[in-house]
Amino acid sequence: MQKIDVSTQYNLPKEVRYCKRCVISNQRPRMAFNEDGICFACLFADYKNNSINWDNRERELRDLLDRYRRKDGGFDVIVPSSGGKDSAIVAHKLKYEFGMNPLTVTWAPHKYTEIGWENFQGLIHSGLDNIMGHPNGIIHRKLTKLALFENGDPFTPFVFGQVLFPLRVALQFGIKLIFSGENGEAEYSGDPAAWDKRGFAVDEYARFWFSGNSVEQWLDRGFSRADLAMYLPPDQSRVLESGIERHFWSYYKKWIPQENFYYAAEHTGFKPNPLGRSEGTYSKYASLDDRIDGFHYYFALLKFGHGRATSDAAHEIRDGHITREEGVALVRRYDMEFPKRHFNEFLEYCDITEDEFWEACEIWRNDNLWIKSGNEWKLKTQVS
Repeated sequence: MQKIDVSTQYNLPKEVRYCKRCVISNQRPRMAFNEDGICFACLFADYKNNSINWDNRERELRDLLDRYRRKDGGFDVIVPSSGGKDSAIVAHKLKYEFGMNPLTVTWAPHKYTEIGWENFQGLIHSGLDNIMGHPNGIIHRKLTKLALFENGDPFTPFVFGQVLFPLRVALQFGIKLIFSGENGEAEYSGDPAAWDKRGFAVDEYARFWFSGNSVEQWLDRGFSRADLAMYLPPDQSRVLESGIERHFWSYYKKWIPQENFYYAAEHTGFKPNPLGRSEGTYSKYASLDDRIDGFHYYFALLKFGHGRATSDAAHEIRDGHITREEGVALVRRYDMEFPKRHFNEFLEYCDITEDEFWEACEIWRNDNLWIKSGNEWKLKTQVS
């Protein structure tokens, strides 16, 4: 494959700027700054901390749930869930605080980690029903390999399933409400148009979650519709006629990941990573489920110049848990760490050699951001 011009593909500015309040840069797709150099994700944090009336939002939540609450014993809401802390708080509160009958729906990770599987079991044994979907293992491996080279993100086929499988289950079971966790466009990109969105229409998923990618791209790569049945979107007319609504918990309840962790630890037995912090960051409790998780973040580092520590630190600065100075130190210490713990498993899963992996890295490394010094790649501009 030819080298990708990442800046052009993602419409990124040539001049790199970092937010003056957190550690994110303008290289995050769809990220904008105001005239004072503050990113819109930080401005959204100001908005949710100071301007939203959360009592009113809870009244809206109770009204919404009353509209969808069933009295026949059937499931009345779906919560997409891998067993992580964020979906755990949503599903557990819907059942035990708001009296709903939720069905958690899981699109299986590529390869569960031991702690991810243990936390998933904890979720089920806290009293929540679950349906888990596994794609064809041969097809999923081939798609993951293709996505690594052609999309610069091995998680692309997983994301298709993660978004569409709960929708398929909702259609099959006649469930009209899906509750996702946070509104990523507001929490991480700060798009003002998303600040007050209760959720996305069920036909908006491609725009916000698929980063311009399409399942149909693989029909030209030797895969049949039967091969891709678990990834293709349901018939749109059927989806629109179904009346299904997809809402964000973060619209109704203030989204604080650290508080989600404390709640899940107390109520679903959620445990942090016993191996210590995750590679590429300082956190021990986020995104623990999948053994190839680290490569999703590593390719984001190659393309956009920020990795897992940046994402964690930026949110914790906005939540007031750490200072910007502490965040900068954490990013400079951990962000560029290579995820070596599961590297050989990842190569085996994708059926590629180590040389082919490094070839994929160079296809997607953003030349506007990186420079080689001796045998070492460095960012031209680092957060400071």
